[in-house]
Amino acid sequence: MKGDYQDLVDEISALLAAPATLENRDFGLIAFGAHDSDSAFDESQLDPVRTRSILTRRSTPAVRAWFEGFGITRATGPVRIPAAPDAGVYRDRLCLPVRHRGVVLGYVWLLDTVPGPTDQQLAAAMEVAGRIGTLLADEERADTDTARELRAALTAERGWQYDMAVAALRTALGGPDRGTDGPHAVVCVAPWTAPDTPSARSLPGVAALCTLSVPWAPEAAPATRTAEPTAPSAPSSRVLAALVRLRSADTTGPALAVAEQLVGGRGGPAAGVAAPRTGLVQLNTAWYEAGAAARAAHADPGAPRITEWRAIGPYRLLTALADGPAADDPAVRPLLSPAHRELARTAEVFLDCAGQASRTAAALGIHRQTLYYRLSRVEQLTGLDLADGEHRLLLHMVLKTARL
Repeated sequence: MKGDYQDLVDEISALLAAPATLENRDFGLIAFGAHDSDSAFDESQLDPVRTRSILTRRSTPAVRAWFEGFGITRATGPVRIPAAPDAGVYRDRLCLPVRHRGVVLGYVWLLDTVPGPTDQQLAAAMEVAGRIGTLLADEERADTDTARELRAALTAERGWQYDMAVAALRTALGGPDRGTDGPHAVVCVAPWTAPDTPSARSLPGVAALCTLSVPWAPEAAPATRTAEPTAPSAPSSRVLAALVRLRSADTTGPALAVAEQLVGGRGGPAAGVAAPRTGLVQLNTAWYEAGAAARAAHADPGAPRITEWRAIGPYRLLTALADGPAADDPAVRPLLSPAHRELARTAEVFLDCAGQASRTAAALGIHRQTLYYRLSRVEQLTGLDLADGEHRLLLHMVLKTARL
């Protein structure tokens, strides 16, 4: 499909004798025509806005708003846009809206020339833009289909329902000829607060994207991730799932790159990346792993915002317990109240330090006598004996699980 876009962009470049670029309606770069070597670093040919679009494959929101101010979202024919050096636009622009059945799906951009293209040339270029619109519309329908089937597969019950959902997803993705039997990794971004789901074609290597609601997704940004565990709750929130094609089953590099793009500079979401798998048979297990890693990234204040399943240690098991009775053990419940957060944190750090008082006191920045006093209060509240290995294991598990 990308080759089709490139051929059509090159056709417009040849018709109008100027290099063209194609962007989707969100100003994400899809294809661009060749620039000759003499003009590659010539500011008169490649101003900052055009250079950034080609190098980063996206324009800034400010640039997008500025161009949309000239009515390109409503236009049905070519739009000429004057230069604005203060905005980094050193040359006049010619915009060819790409539409399908009256809906704008993208834009073809060229640097305007003097004399400019004739009406006949522009009419021919707009006919090519119409063919691009048909391709973009087909891809949007494909995105919708794969999102629906991915969501169905991730939410299906085990057994024949799951098998049928995976088979439908495999068909929507194009079958073995399109790499469905190759290595994949699943990414979970939680919470997903953006109003829209990004297009799969805008993210290299992504086979399918969808949003869905899960009961465990965190609702708050990391600013609320305190150092103390809190009583468990079960909010329902949206998350984003991405199925990413890998070059091999030995590396999650492409999936990590996709997670980085999805998380971006926003402070709220974290992303979890499942272990690589070949084919789609274990998609449900991979989705569990990706969600568990995202939950662990939120639960542990020191964890990176993008975390792999294989790096979350004890949270591999604790995420399975977080929605069950162990998350609300009656012995530890009093310790999880807001009034005792400092005691809960003290107990958790003490257990993280393998019960070594000196290390714990240093980590908390308190005197050892203060530590001993707090630990005695923990024992009084819970009825647990911190000298008993099984009691310590229970307390440690509940404190960690409460974070989830």
